[in-house]
Amino acid sequence: MTFGAKDLATLRRIVEEAVAAEVMPRFGALGAGEVRRKSGPLDLVTIADERAEAHMRAALARYFPGALVIGEEGETPRSFPELATAPLAFTLDPVDGTANFAAGVGAFGAMAAAIVAGEVVGAVILDPVAGSVALALKGEGAWVEDRQGVRHPLRVAPPAPPEEMTGFLSWRFLPHGMRETVCARLPRLRAVWDFRCAAVEYRLAAAGACHFLVFNRILPWDHAPGVLLFTEAGGYVARFDGSPYTPAESRGGLIGAPDRAAWEALRHLLLGEA
Repeated sequence: MTFGAKDLATLRRIVEEAVAAEVMPRFGALGAGEVRRKSGPLDLVTIADERAEAHMRAALARYFPGALVIGEEGETPRSFPELATAPLAFTLDPVDGTANFAAGVGAFGAMAAAIVAGEVVGAVILDPVAGSVALALKGEGAWVEDRQGVRHPLRVAPPAPPEEMTGFLSWRFLPHGMRETVCARLPRLRAVWDFRCAAVEYRLAAAGACHFLVFNRILPWDHAPGVLLFTEAGGYVARFDGSPYTPAESRGGLIGAPDRAAWEALRHLLLGEA
């Protein structure tokens, strides 16, 4: 099974059309009963999430019949072994940053990834507010296209020592013990943010606007597109123990940095011996 530039263009169109039809008309206009909690107050789902995912699934069935589709609103497992073996699979996150979207804050996006026999080969991360889309194709780089269709290549920030690094770190899902250790060490870094939206964070990191990303919960619809975007922009990504990222496994954490040396220095600062 192959997945090329024409297929990526089709996937992009599917994401854009679903968001235009089901998400943006509801931004800032959600009605009573159109938002509900899932696991907690920051884990929300809206009617826009559900309808946009249904829209994407129907389109994928037309253009890529027989492909496995794993979407945030239809899946609950903590591991996805079928992603390691399916000839062609897609992950979907129709509204990443749902808490922001529901609050009327424009820091949200839509994400999709194409996976061939366990390898992420295509990525789409749409910023529907800005009207731009970040794209990556395995072995062919990462880029963003603006509202006018102008393409700009993406490149991660130059390596830096940890005390000069800035980036995104989602500490709230770290396990007890690790969370306290990591949070106590954050002042050793230059700056740390958390936008509650992987779509925004991966795009900024791939564009060189910061140095690193750190996540503990790595569900495939949140991270398969971003990992490909970041690595095709020149970055290095591995799980906390140094093993490679795989979309089939959602445990083990994730660190992204400009290169392997920066990754090792950051991991030692955050998780190594004091």
